[in-house]
Order: sequence, then C-alpha cells, then structure tokens
Amino acid sequence: MPDATTSVPRTTQEATPPAGGRPIISVRDFNFFYGKNQALHDVVLDIPERQVTAFIGPSGCGKTTLLRNFNRMNELIDGVRHTGEITLAGRSLWDPTLEVIALRRLVGMVFQRSNPFAKSIYENVVYSLRICGLHDRTQLDEAAERSLRGAALWDEVKDRLHESALGLSGGQMQRLCIARAIANRPKVLLMDEPCSALDPIATARVEQLISELKKEFTIVIVTHNMQQATRCSDHTGFFYLGKLVEFGTTAKIFTSPSEKRTEDYITGRFG
Repeated sequence: MPDATTSVPRTTQEATPPAGGRPIISVRDFNFFYGKNQALHDVVLDIPERQVTAFIGPSGCGKTTLLRNFNRMNELIDGVRHTGEITLAGRSLWDPTLEVIALRRLVGMVFQRSNPFAKSIYENVVYSLRICGLHDRTQLDEAAERSLRGAALWDEVKDRLHESALGLSGGQMQRLCIARAIANRPKVLLMDEPCSALDPIATARVEQLISELKKEFTIVIVTHNMQQATRCSDHTGFFYLGKLVEFGTTAKIFTSPSEKRTEDYITGRFG
C-alpha cells in the first residue's frame, strides 16, 4: 500500500486519496478570510468516510475555522468570505439548492463545552426532530432511545428522561449533546475539542464512544491533546499558520512524519 502521508501541494487541484476509506468531504484550494485577515491558505484535503480524522496544531492555526466551514457555521460571523471549494458526497456546500438547515442536518456538531437546552433530557434529544416536523410520539420515543444508546447514555438516564438535562454531570451533558447531534442521523459528526472541559474518566468515556460511533458516522475532531489524537483517530492533519502542513494516517504522522514542522510540533518543540 502506498504511503498515505503527503506534504500537501499548494497549487494542485488533487489530494492523495485517504487510505482505508473513500472520501466523503473534499476540500480543494480552500482559502478563508475574516475580513482582511486570511485564516486558511490553499487547503487541499480529503476526509475518509466512516473513520475518525483529527485536526491538530497550535491555537489560531485554522483547524477550528476549517471544521466550522464543514457545516457553514462561520457564516454566522460578519465579514467572512472564502475561495475554493468544499464538497460533501460530491455536492458543493454552497450549492444554491442546498439550504443551510438541510446541510446542518447532514453535518452535526458537538462543541467544546456542553450546551444542553434548558429542557428535559428527552426534549434535548428530539428537539431537532420536532423542528423538522416529526411529532409522532412512537417515532420520537424510538429516536430518543436509539440516540441515547448511541451516545452510551441510555442506561444512565432511562428512568429520568423527563427531568432537566441541566441536572446531569459534565460528562453526561457532553454525551447528551452527542445524542442530540446524532438524532437526525447525519453523515458527518464534527467535534470541536469535545473533551477539553471534562475530567479524565469522562474523557475516556467520550473517546470510547467516538470509536463506536465511527461504525456509522464520519467523525472529524479538533483536539490539542496529542494522546487523544493517537488514541481516537485514523487520520491526522497538522495545521500551522493557516496552512495544512501534512495529512496522513495517524500512525504515520506520529511515528515518521514527512515534514520537520510536524515532528517538531508533536514532540513538543513548539506550539
């Protein structure tokens, strides 16, 4: 099998296909601007389907900016613009026939800090389904149980589904947010430092959950934790100063990276 790690070209329209899975998200010559500030430079990247891809790099390097472009959340900020293209299953994220709400049903997101609604556990999970017009109680009940089981939370909350979600522990809240994100059965699940506010035990639960979820979902995770990237991900992209320096299998990136900047970062020489 050819080496999957690439020193990413800056002018080509092609990226090396990821080993072990067909790409579901493709990024081509993507540049992103906050006003006059350019946050991403000529990013070329393929995200493999039903695997975990980690973005690593120092703060402010562009990894979260790219992640938030996958469901167009950056458009909530005034003055942003982009050039280049991102496609999901071959369809442009900016296809005029693709509504943003529909896109966000296809690409769910879990944030750095858990953000449950001030509603019951049950209503948190089924909220997006209600918004989409599903009101059949049997279907909602099935979706709630399926999603909570998928987030490894069902056994802990099945007897208090109608109690406030705000009474859960921090780790449980984060898993509830994961259950809420997968209730719509998205194609892709984005995770922006999902364990940064959790204790080691809760972190281990979420990491185990990520390994289970990739059987059904494509997962893209931003993390500052090098150990977490090695434990959870199949592929890793290293970002620095808004550029994708290197992308490849996680094993290759962490054992024999092609770029010295990648080696310097993962060994703690900078960042």
